[in-house]
Amino acid sequence: MIKKRGLTDKEAKKKLEQYGFNEIKESLVISPIKILFRQIKKNYIIYLLFIAVILSFIVGKSITAYVILAVICLIIFMGFIQEYRAEKAIKSLKGMLVSVSIVLRDGKEKEILSKEVVPGDIILLRNGEKIPADCIVIEEKELLVNESILTGESKEVEKITAKSEKDYSDKNTLFMGSFIVNGKCLAEVIHTGMNTKFGKIAGMISAAEKELPLQNKVNKISKYMAIVAIVFSVITGLLMIMGKPPSENLFIDALIVVIALTVSAFPEGFPVVLITALSSGVYKMARKNAIVNRMSIIETLGETTVICSDKTGTITKGEMTVSKIFTDNHLIEVTGAGYEGKGDFLLGHNKINPAKDEILSLLIKSSILCNDAKIKRTGEDNFYSINGTPTEASLLVMGAKAGMHIEDLDFKRVEEMPFDSKRKMMSVLCRLEKENYVFSKGAPEVLLKNCKKMQKSSGLFSLTERERKRILELNKELTSDSLRTIGVAYKKVNSFNKDHFEEELVFLGLVGIEDPPREEIKESILVCMKAGIKVKMITGDSRETALAISKRIGLKGKIIDGNDLDKMTEDELAKIVNEIVVFARVKPEHKLKIVKALKIDGEIVTMTGDGVNDAPALKEAHIGIAMGKNGTDVSREVADLTLKDDNFATIVMAIKEGRTIFKNIRKFISYQLSCNYAELMILFFGVLLAPFLGWQVPLLLALQILFMNLITDDLPAITLALTPSSLDIMEEKPRKKKEILNKSLIIWFAIAGISMAIITLAVFFVSFNLLHQTTEFARTTALLSLICLEIANAYNFISFRHKVSFESLRVNKYLFYASIISILLTITVIYTPLNKVFGTVPIGITGWLAGILAAIIIVLIFNLLKRLNDKKNFLKLEHF
Repeated sequence: MIKKRGLTDKEAKKKLEQYGFNEIKESLVISPIKILFRQIKKNYIIYLLFIAVILSFIVGKSITAYVILAVICLIIFMGFIQEYRAEKAIKSLKGMLVSVSIVLRDGKEKEILSKEVVPGDIILLRNGEKIPADCIVIEEKELLVNESILTGESKEVEKITAKSEKDYSDKNTLFMGSFIVNGKCLAEVIHTGMNTKFGKIAGMISAAEKELPLQNKVNKISKYMAIVAIVFSVITGLLMIMGKPPSENLFIDALIVVIALTVSAFPEGFPVVLITALSSGVYKMARKNAIVNRMSIIETLGETTVICSDKTGTITKGEMTVSKIFTDNHLIEVTGAGYEGKGDFLLGHNKINPAKDEILSLLIKSSILCNDAKIKRTGEDNFYSINGTPTEASLLVMGAKAGMHIEDLDFKRVEEMPFDSKRKMMSVLCRLEKENYVFSKGAPEVLLKNCKKMQKSSGLFSLTERERKRILELNKELTSDSLRTIGVAYKKVNSFNKDHFEEELVFLGLVGIEDPPREEIKESILVCMKAGIKVKMITGDSRETALAISKRIGLKGKIIDGNDLDKMTEDELAKIVNEIVVFARVKPEHKLKIVKALKIDGEIVTMTGDGVNDAPALKEAHIGIAMGKNGTDVSREVADLTLKDDNFATIVMAIKEGRTIFKNIRKFISYQLSCNYAELMILFFGVLLAPFLGWQVPLLLALQILFMNLITDDLPAITLALTPSSLDIMEEKPRKKKEILNKSLIIWFAIAGISMAIITLAVFFVSFNLLHQTTEFARTTALLSLICLEIANAYNFISFRHKVSFESLRVNKYLFYASIISILLTITVIYTPLNKVFGTVPIGITGWLAGILAAIIIVLIFNLLKRLNDKKNFLKLEHF
């Protein structure tokens, strides 16, 4: 036999020092070097800028070449920092859901962080829990384990008790990373961390890189921009050379223009701004109790058309409360709510003392002995924290209200038959006060079939068919009042024989447990309805209970139960699934069928789950959401999103945030493209107009364009990614088209680009041709005007509906700060010695008036456009 004493805290501390934390160390190579190469590999901008560097050296513009080279390093560095921080953020956010294990220390059960488990620890593992280390089984009750993470086989594996610490095989071994899917056990830890089987496998492989669909779409846009840059550069260069006698200066001038065009056509900060937007969204969600496990779901969140939510713990509070007890032909009301051990037992309007009522006292004792949960005082009055299921914990809290605690009872549990969803019962064999008892609890309709007698204050009576029907009728009344009911029974036995555990029981009564809906749930469902998102409630409770709760929270529609689902194929269910609002008596396998039926119907499905068997449905859904408080490790492992507070309102918030992030990404991308196309058109048409107007080309130098792209484009773009959501963002229907840029957005940023290009060309014309200023002066004035245009244009992109006003400065305060920084840096490159590097000259008040006037004009153009669009709606830009 293996000793079950466990370690002392002192021994555990020594072993922790010896073996280190029980963690799988991720390969450090994933880090900086991989991210660095990824930045270089995926960034088309860098390739174009390298070409610009080479061309700059060829034409003798070494200062330009070195500055562009510095910009390349800056882009790589900024992208690296942002992506590295984002990866660390995701890792740290996942760490907010700390894995814990229950171990025996100093002979007592103690909850510790799983990473602090050491060899020699005795750990207690229950259904649904992830195994934190390699262990050998000491004791087990109907133990089944899922080892698919190691073997790839989804079939459950039975584990049995080891003969000794030295004599054991795989049949007696639990491996780190696998999951308990049935029963429970005591096990001794033999290996931790990288010494486990899981750790050895992890040490031989590197983490697979995951592509973000959103990143791929941005890369696709970047690729098109690179093609545009090359095409325009070649065409412009040829236009300059054609029809003129060849000379060295001509080719140099053409190459300088090509460099400027190459730089102008591309938004260098695309990757940085994208990662910033996603990271910001992830942090916002985390602050509101939604932990994002995969960034790629942010895009899908905004498309959700159906939320399939568990009733218990998500729609309701999950703090089960015993409110009714039927025993000895009396219906007793229990006051108090949640996990507070304070309440009275009322028969009619009279208080009764459970300790003095023999039948009630026996029912309460049966409920707390046939129970795997544990409650512990929080230190705040009579409030308890729970370890176990809320339903079982509510029975313990009921006992606390009656002054009965399991610690005070003189009992010993000898044998048990754990609850499972097929039997719908749990039974324990105990020695209580020198007598042997079987205590059972379970679904009333199942339990009654196993009962032969009924306990009353006047003695034991046969349980007739008439009595059964009366009890089931009362049970129906309680469930129709949204109560979950549990039947309680017992029997005295002479021997400890497990074979006839649940036969010929004595019925004690019913316990009615209420799980009240959350206060905010009704409003959240209304928000979903306005947003075009259908809400479907899924529960294992009876049809009556489900119907009562659905009415209380405002869900209206058809109801179907598990028996009906069993008779349907997925295709048959798909035809009617949209009409059904409530699914009752649902088993885990039904959830998978519901998800598949909704997907057949073309819906984007968000599914919640907390149990082991919910994992397939969570994986199948477009977005799987696990519970952080009451969910199992299995469900959290496969989920895309984890709710720290298990609250339905948090799902609605996450969808809102997903919509906001995607819209902001569309805003900053269309804004940056408008700026880059404006620069491209200025250079291109500058070359075309130069022979007629006597202009020197390029109108804007490559370094000047780089300065604008990095300072006056990227800074406002980053802040556009932080724009708060519009008040009516949850009033639009889910978007169906997944592309970042649609026809309306392309038209919008094209108008912006053309407008800015025309205004800048006009400023250069007035300065050079009408006011007869030098090329450098006219170029600096045009540069300042374009910078002012781009800053003002950013405010046009905050909203595609609401006109720009002084109120806009308050909508996005970060954009205001970015605007100030851009202006200050512009002053620096114009009025300091840096002007020699950037090819600018100091200008007077006239130049600044031109810039301010240009900014006012672009704002007026778009205010007029928004007003016209509001009336005619020729651009479909609602809710932007």
